[in-house]
Amino acid sequence: MPTVIYPSPIFGPIKSRRLGISLGINLLPSDGKVCTFDCIYCECGFNAERRPKKALPTREEVAIALEEKLISMSNNEELPDVLTFAGNGEPTIHPHFGDIIDDTIALRNKYCPNAKVSVLTNATLITRPTVFEALKKVDNNILKLDTINQDYIAMVDRPTGNYDLKAITAQMKAFGGKAVIQTMFMKGTINSKSFDNTGESYVKPWIAAVKEIAPREVMIYTIDRETPAKGLEKATREELDRIVALLTQEGIKATASY
Repeated sequence: MPTVIYPSPIFGPIKSRRLGISLGINLLPSDGKVCTFDCIYCECGFNAERRPKKALPTREEVAIALEEKLISMSNNEELPDVLTFAGNGEPTIHPHFGDIIDDTIALRNKYCPNAKVSVLTNATLITRPTVFEALKKVDNNILKLDTINQDYIAMVDRPTGNYDLKAITAQMKAFGGKAVIQTMFMKGTINSKSFDNTGESYVKPWIAAVKEIAPREVMIYTIDRETPAKGLEKATREELDRIVALLTQEGIKATASY
């Protein structure tokens, strides 16, 4: 069973496939996972197997730990390229997410003004006004949209609550071209069910939705670490490159991580 559980509230820096030297900010407990999705490919494992006993870090704890780390990195002349909200689940769950974003931007401006602030979110809570407004402030609000097939979402992303795909994609569009879409492409078969979303029946309507959202950029990627569900496979470099080419033909900036 995968055991990738991140320290809290600060971890790294790590070398990100997509973002460079990334200092992680984990707004979830350090001993488990809290998420509004329960993805079968999540490197942190299934929600039920990662129930935390510790509390969320407080706003004050996050600010103090982040400042201490940035001072240390500055003293060692190794400032990050990006401050990335990620970790053990969905960062926008934190009740003080907006305040923490404000604190982080202030500390970024003080210690590493060239660094970007990024949030990796599954986008389930972007219809909340406080979350939406906070995400508008960051450099990279990276919003998950694995497909627009509701059955595939139920089977793979497995939302833990109501997931209104129409409302969420409409709110993605409301970012006015300043959002980044992130999509996982993969293959495999589990219990005779195919989890391949690289074919035209998935890709074509997904691209149509992406065009409607009109993001600044699209980041596609595939499995990189062990997954809690067995039987999943990486999408090939050729498959990802084909999807990037299709996006590019539509005038959409796109990159792939293999």
